[in-house]
Amino acid sequence: MATKRAELPWAFLDNWRGKTFTGDWPTLPQMFDISAERYADRPCFTDFEGPDGKKNTLTYKEVHQYMLQTAAWLTAAGIRKGDKVAVSGKNSPEWGTVYFGALYAGAVIVPVDYALHEKEMDNLLNTAKPKILFVDEEKYAYFSHDHEGLAVYALSPKHADRYVYNLKSSAAVEKNPPAEPDDLAAILFTSGTTGIPKGVMLTHRNFVSDCYIAQTNLDIFAEDTFYALLPIHHAYTMQAAFIEPLSVGAEIVFGKSMAVSRLMKELKEGRITIMLGVPLLYNKLLAGVKKGVRAKGPVVAVVMKFLMGLSYLIKKIFKKNPGKVLFRAVLEQANIYTLRVAICGGGPLAASVFRAYNEAGIDFIQGYGLTETSPIIALNPLDHFKINSVGRDFSPWEEMKILDPDEEGIGEVAVKGPMVMKGYYNMPEETAALMTPDGFLKTGDIGRLDSEHYLILMGRAKNIIVTEGGKNVYPEEIEDSFQLYDDIEQITVQKYMEKAASKAEGIEALIYPADQVYERLKVSRNDPVSDADVLAEINESVDKVNRTLQPYARITKVTILSEPLEMTTTRKVKRNYSN
Repeated sequence: MATKRAELPWAFLDNWRGKTFTGDWPTLPQMFDISAERYADRPCFTDFEGPDGKKNTLTYKEVHQYMLQTAAWLTAAGIRKGDKVAVSGKNSPEWGTVYFGALYAGAVIVPVDYALHEKEMDNLLNTAKPKILFVDEEKYAYFSHDHEGLAVYALSPKHADRYVYNLKSSAAVEKNPPAEPDDLAAILFTSGTTGIPKGVMLTHRNFVSDCYIAQTNLDIFAEDTFYALLPIHHAYTMQAAFIEPLSVGAEIVFGKSMAVSRLMKELKEGRITIMLGVPLLYNKLLAGVKKGVRAKGPVVAVVMKFLMGLSYLIKKIFKKNPGKVLFRAVLEQANIYTLRVAICGGGPLAASVFRAYNEAGIDFIQGYGLTETSPIIALNPLDHFKINSVGRDFSPWEEMKILDPDEEGIGEVAVKGPMVMKGYYNMPEETAALMTPDGFLKTGDIGRLDSEHYLILMGRAKNIIVTEGGKNVYPEEIEDSFQLYDDIEQITVQKYMEKAASKAEGIEALIYPADQVYERLKVSRNDPVSDADVLAEINESVDKVNRTLQPYARITKVTILSEPLEMTTTRKVKRNYSN
């Protein structure tokens, strides 16, 4: 097992303890104060919103000034400690400024998913009851009218008189009392926006402790450039691509779209060194790399496969990564040569994809967490990663255990530590139901811990399929097996009634085929005449995967979808369907 570093990642905080903050951890504003002092002239926020997509960068000093300016204006506008300020929009420096500006004013920030419909957003806002909302241009008009008690301001300069960077207090205003570490910092709403929304209450201590503790499994530096491409309102991106880089003085490039041309431009011109993504994104990037290799002919493809296997072997044995040298041309073509680390979260990644990136020279690791845990509670170290694991826990700074393990050590994952939420907003009963009597949070995920405290996940407890023979089948494990099958755009595994008389459950795959299947067959999607041909093509892939599965876990029914199932912002299917 790899040993922990000699010095803790947060050891430098001792130089500011007693001056900038007291106690174990600073608050989020105090953390940024320290970074702004250490790295005043280093790049902080970057986007490509200038004329013709020109790169714009603000330094830590400039961002700090905007944050303090926003805090002073909010205070002058009547925001008091503990009041709520909401923000909803595409990833941007303005979004980040509002987030910290509200915290500097002693307020609670409420990030709202910008992809939601306006009425769904209303539902969240009516629950949180913020006094002020900052919103992007597309939804500014809607929220500017008929929202009594909600003052609306803009993240876009197109509304100059209410644009965040133009909001200034003309008179001296007495500051609000600063937040304390155990004060509420943010309310993050999890997926599911009908009925009463579930808001996760996270404190300054939750965020900051998780930020630094996660760095015990991954070194990050001021020289790094993080790519905040996934929606930043989500806990995963908020922590890993926003709070984490700000804690060490690194640069953040805000991505607003997953359009391929824009993605390639930002990767190349931003010179990204650390990228955060979800399985779907990394699968698409890898498919592009493989397509480029195949285009060079079968001989080159065979040679590349041999060299990738050799590269992986060298990395595992000697802890050196030769792939960056061996495959420089391929990586440069994909605009990922500058990547130092690629991190996958938001769902388990197939081991084959994990391995392929490492073979190609990209240090690729997985992490795991929940919104309720700020969110990171496991991360694979670069020097001792395991491709079948979502990461090593952070003991001794957190405790992780398996509840009611079976004979194979498999059970529900539970965790205790300073990153665990304060609770659900105005939901004491739901909060209590999630906690064990000894103070562990039940994650709802099924997995096991190996002898080195690495977590291997099987799936969500509520999704388990129990076969006629009493075997547990985890849909997510089957779905992961299809991640390198280009013909399948989306697959979701569920149970169905296979034998009504005995009530035996079978395993069904709901599959949305990729466009290339229809292009190859020269047929149109949703043409009933072509359904049988498309099903035959898809069944070939299903049969290949079935041969790798245990007999009781094999797919026995395939349903071709005419439309993809609804997905969350981290590209996971919302399992709100039923047969």
